[in-house]
Amino acid sequence: MSQKKFISEVLKSTGTIGALSPSSSFLAKKMLAPIDFSTANCIVEFGPGTGVFTHKLLEKMKPDSKLLSLEINPTFLEELRKIEDPRLILISDSAEKVQDYINQHGYTSVDYIVSSLPFAMIPDLVVDKILENSGKVLSPEGKYIQFQYSLNAKKKLESYFSEVKINFTPLNLPPAFIYICKK
Repeated sequence: MSQKKFISEVLKSTGTIGALSPSSSFLAKKMLAPIDFSTANCIVEFGPGTGVFTHKLLEKMKPDSKLLSLEINPTFLEELRKIEDPRLILISDSAEKVQDYINQHGYTSVDYIVSSLPFAMIPDLVVDKILENSGKVLSPEGKYIQFQYSLNAKKKLESYFSEVKINFTPLNLPPAFIYICKK
């Protein structure tokens, strides 16, 4: 997707896109670093956008793993549908309904959740529901990995997860904080 088309989507969105440009490869590398792809059977992605993380996840996943990607933007979904990989399951719905889709696709838990959701732009009640349901579907050893452009989400994430570590990459526009959370 071109930068011009991406910016057009940002301007059209009603607070659902929190970035000024697609995520950098540096951010993708740090977001995916905590994932053990040799053991991951089911990964969930919230807000895949243009698919920067989606492509990297699929490159590293086992042949029998699944990636459930929840995206609400129709233009981004159209772009994501161009990815031809049977492991990718695209879902046009809100991340707060993650539990429904996990069950619908025959899973009782997931190994990792990779989230690009702009919490600062989403109502608190919706963020709470997303985090609550994420905690319910994560396996005991699972990790919830979230990036944000500030440290404002730290306390909220700490209220849902027992361990929250923070990483940082200045090599993104804007620079980003990566939260690695465990149940």
